Amino acid sequence: MSHELGRPGEFPFTRGIYRDMYRSRPWTMRQYAGFGTAEESNQRYRYLISQGTTGLSVAFDLPTQIGLDSDHPLAAGEVGRTGVAISSLADMERLFEGIPLDKVSTSMTINSTAAILLCLYVLAARRQGVDTRKLNGTVQNDILKEYIARGTYIYPPRPAMRIITDLFAWAGQELPEWNSISISGYHIREAGSTAIQEVAFTFANAIAYIEAALAAGLEIDSFAPRLSFFFNSHNNFLEEIAKFRAARRLYAKLMRDRFGAKNERSLMMRFHAQSAGSTLTAQQPDVNVIRTSLQAMAAVLGGTQSLHTNSRDEALALPTEDSARLALRTQQIIAAESGVANTVDPVGGSEVIENLTDAIERGALDYLKRIDEMGGTLRAIESGYIQNEIQNAAFHYQKAVESGEQVVVGVNRFQMEGGSPIPTFRFDPALEQAQIERLRQVRNSRDTAATVRALDRLEQAARGAGNLLPLILDAAASYATVGEISDRLKTVFGEYREAA
Repeated sequence: MSHELGRPGEFPFTRGIYRDMYRSRPWTMRQYAGFGTAEESNQRYRYLISQGTTGLSVAFDLPTQIGLDSDHPLAAGEVGRTGVAISSLADMERLFEGIPLDKVSTSMTINSTAAILLCLYVLAARRQGVDTRKLNGTVQNDILKEYIARGTYIYPPRPAMRIITDLFAWAGQELPEWNSISISGYHIREAGSTAIQEVAFTFANAIAYIEAALAAGLEIDSFAPRLSFFFNSHNNFLEEIAKFRAARRLYAKLMRDRFGAKNERSLMMRFHAQSAGSTLTAQQPDVNVIRTSLQAMAAVLGGTQSLHTNSRDEALALPTEDSARLALRTQQIIAAESGVANTVDPVGGSEVIENLTDAIERGALDYLKRIDEMGGTLRAIESGYIQNEIQNAAFHYQKAVESGEQVVVGVNRFQMEGGSPIPTFRFDPALEQAQIERLRQVRNSRDTAATVRALDRLEQAARGAGNLLPLILDAAASYATVGEISDRLKTVFGEYREAA
């Protein structure tokens, strides 16, 4: 059987987007982290850097993700719980204190408030004296998967898409080394999708973003080289390797044939991978180290550009420092001791891998054709089609677990009574009050009249058609808070409510 292999670093990039892959340099080793206040997270970042992590990955708390300040009544009990609380420029400066932003690559997992957090990051870099044109990193900025799988949306889809395309245009001019979006299949897979659905629905979202950017007047090769992707690395070892190869090939063809991209970098699907959080179990948590190791190896054999490995205790709590270090060591062992980085695409040509690669590409293409026939991604989301497909896949998987057809070690087979508990992270509730007090200090010390004027200008701009990013930047520089900026946009755009 003939397979579309090609050479590494050449179209259609099945075997990798670079000719030498990890032989010239390893993937970026990121460890996703953030909790409590900016000071607490800053300490964890410094620790991870001291242990050899090569990229920071910021987790934000739920209030920050949905545009609520830390002292908002609905934020009570959630401040700093699932990530770091960032309410203003003062928090962002503290978060990266002592970390030179021109020397690290920073990924920020943020969507509804991505434009605001990116502006805060840029301002923090300027305060350090850094040339922001040299800033390197990624902002997730992928709102469509929030409606599909995750739920941290604020505005309805169409105005949310405007903010995203505004960010594309602004970042393309101001932050040439920055990835302006990380289109995420990770959360789609965590919600229960199959591997084929993860690829298909991620690319359906990518098509919607690209079409929106083109409709806003951007040229395809002006922004496509800075698009990036974020995928899950799940349990089925061979299927996951094939999934990454199929996605790379399918994307190259989409960009060339559907969108007419000419720049070779526009055809390269660069992606970050994270081991699958949904596969971690509270039962026998040490077994999670083995799951994560296999998932990390699949991502490496699949050609990822950057990788986060989950910690063994994440089914129980935020990772402890010891668990985060062990997760990082997992990547370091794969890179330095396993030998897989010495060969480009070691599995290329394997009959099972190539057959799986072909099958995943065909299956994803079938979904994309169906979505096109429905009128595109926004229509497919608004009708509930994509959500229903994921829910059905999740239902069938759960039935297989309950029947024992799908084995989950320690859960439905090979159980243990009791077992030795492991130390877990304990969140200090006093951190929430400390964060609220710092936010009050910011409000009391700023030039309130200047802040209000900046917010007024932003609201006025939102009623027009101009790019919002310079106005968001001005408001953030005047110490307007994340919640205040979000609320002004909400006044114009309204709030999204999922159909019952």
